[in-house]
Amino acid sequence: MTLRVVPMGGLGEIGLNSMLFDDGDSAVLVDAGLMFPDDTMLGIDYVVPDFSALRELAPHLKGILLTHGHEDHIGAVPFLLEEVDIPVYGTRLTLGLLRHRLAEHGLENARLCPIGRDERFRLGSFDVEAFPVCHSIPDGVGYVLRCADGVFVHTGDFKIDPSPLDGVPTGLERLRTIAQTEGVTALFSDSTNVEHEGVSPPERFVGEALAEIFEQAPGRVIVAMFSSNIHRIQEAVRAAARCGRRVALCGKSMVRNVGTAIDLGYMTLPHPGILVPVEETADLPDRTVAVLTTGSQGEPRSALTLMALGEHRHVKVREGDTAVLSSKFIPGNERAIASVINRLFLAGADVLYEKISEVHVSGHGSRDELREMIRAAAPRNFIPVHGEPRLLIRHRKLAEEVGVFRTEVLLNGDVLDFSEGAMSRAGKVEVGRRFVDGKGVGDVESLVLKDRYQLSQVGLVMVILALSSTTGELLYGPDIVTRGVVTESGSEALVEGAREEVLRTLEDTSVSARTDSAEMQTDIRRALRRYFNKRIERKPVIVPVLLEL
Repeated sequence: MTLRVVPMGGLGEIGLNSMLFDDGDSAVLVDAGLMFPDDTMLGIDYVVPDFSALRELAPHLKGILLTHGHEDHIGAVPFLLEEVDIPVYGTRLTLGLLRHRLAEHGLENARLCPIGRDERFRLGSFDVEAFPVCHSIPDGVGYVLRCADGVFVHTGDFKIDPSPLDGVPTGLERLRTIAQTEGVTALFSDSTNVEHEGVSPPERFVGEALAEIFEQAPGRVIVAMFSSNIHRIQEAVRAAARCGRRVALCGKSMVRNVGTAIDLGYMTLPHPGILVPVEETADLPDRTVAVLTTGSQGEPRSALTLMALGEHRHVKVREGDTAVLSSKFIPGNERAIASVINRLFLAGADVLYEKISEVHVSGHGSRDELREMIRAAAPRNFIPVHGEPRLLIRHRKLAEEVGVFRTEVLLNGDVLDFSEGAMSRAGKVEVGRRFVDGKGVGDVESLVLKDRYQLSQVGLVMVILALSSTTGELLYGPDIVTRGVVTESGSEALVEGAREEVLRTLEDTSVSARTDSAEMQTDIRRALRRYFNKRIERKPVIVPVLLEL
């Protein structure tokens, strides 16, 4: 038999993490994540892998294995379950966070199978074993997959924290045992932090930094972080309690995820009265208030952005506030984050963020930790996962320095075969992605995004006229409407010239041609493109609207 490995997403990009393992008899998918849009994806809410390819790639798919509860690893699960009805395996917190997203899609009856962080179970022809990993969210795991073609380790996202907040270290000892007794055929390891030397600081460092900020801040402290970062939220709540502050939660996902973590026992409250509804903070002295909110990536309508703009219903940033962005600047979000930081400063707040203060530590291992993972697993083959090409290539070189001689860098859709322990490339398949825009899934394609982007850059000119369907005689118009081309005050002469250009085009067109609406639209579009390019050296989108009466 041959094991086939196909990355469905997450290799060559940030997010969309999903990897297929298929031995021909059974197939399993590790993670199904989403990706947040970049500046070119106008109007898009998020991006998910195109799982329709699985119908042909792996009709014998037995289940999905989730490593942890971050959106870039679980966010696309509802879209996967709409394609295939399979069980979902994950730890209790991971599945608890997933349930909310499934409910939004009407998938309350999905088959969710909770597992322990060191549980071993059968899934089709695969012997699956979970092992714990430290990350910026509790209950994270990696997986060991055993099949006829060898032993394969997928780390998921990990760091090697010497003092984990939940007391559970990354399972290096278990991996060493497997390496010594069975041998590891291939290691698929997280590449996110490969550009950082040394080790990533422990998560508890952030709790200590927040405690110092809560103690010294003269007024309210507003802390923005990912709502799934339960460890950090727990540390922030404890720090607030030690400094005599009450905590208000802001943002739908923040309230929901904290409630889930408390219900499942992954968060504890220092005292029953520590949490206060956000609407009641106005009645408390500023010095006794801490607000934990979403919006650390500068999302336009997030709670933090609304606070900075003075548009939030209950919390408006003002002089004397301290705002803390306790998260990494995700690539592609730098401009939006800088904008919200500037707005916070202009509103009067003192703003602390990663570049100037130790208010964030990474949940991903740095180079020394990546080396330690490779040495623990001692794989015969190495494949870097999670990240852009430069990260994958640097991680491959790191593995080669450690002593792994057989390495491969894959991108989405590349196929890797393992037969009797030997690794080889086996071509490429089309995996694709789908854009989610409101309730539309997949109905916005690359061509639509290109049109949106072009409209945002050059504007729109609409030409409206009515012609006789029998004689081609002009009955109405042409009316010219522009959007995003020139200001209204400066458009009068330009629009009149465009109107005259359309009339000349009609005069130069035969009567028979006028009754061919498609040909007429092409002629008008061509004439106005030349006109606007000559007059203003721009190429707006031309939309002729011909009415036949």
